[in-house]
Amino acid sequence: MVSETTATKTESVRVWDPLVRVIHWGLAVAFAVAYLTAESAEAVHLFAGYMISGVVLIRLLWGVVGPRHARFSDFIFRPSAVLKYLRGLLTGRARRMLGHSPAGGALVIALMATCGTGIAMGFGAAGGVFEAVHEFASAATLALVLAHIAGVLFGIFVHRENLPLAMITGRKRPLQEARY
Repeated sequence: MVSETTATKTESVRVWDPLVRVIHWGLAVAFAVAYLTAESAEAVHLFAGYMISGVVLIRLLWGVVGPRHARFSDFIFRPSAVLKYLRGLLTGRARRMLGHSPAGGALVIALMATCGTGIAMGFGAAGGVFEAVHEFASAATLALVLAHIAGVLFGIFVHRENLPLAMITGRKRPLQEARY
């Protein structure tokens, strides 16, 4: 007889380490706070921006030295692979990935890149040009966040997997159980 603990361990595998999960949800909250306070509460907006900057810097380091699925080498794909994955996702034929999908990896890089303008402003590179670029980058980040949410919803539907729960627990079902 298989115990419930053993069955649970064989039905899922650890994918997301605690730091990746804290970074993910921390960025979500910090971005929401920064975006919603941009015009109304400068001190809160700046604090959230510094939190984003710090979290992104930690994520950059963790992308080099962290565990397998946290490393950039595990989820950086050529643009052609990202487009192929997106086409497959729309047709219901995308290959299920244990870590980040090609689209998810591209989104991680795009989100991190958009933080650069806020970081530059935080170090005193303010002014009309940086402020305009930062406002554009903020809008682009919001669009990327919405694309991420849409991608997660597609992933839930196509792969029959609760991706938000996986980002809370750190666990997903093994690849051999994937539906194709």
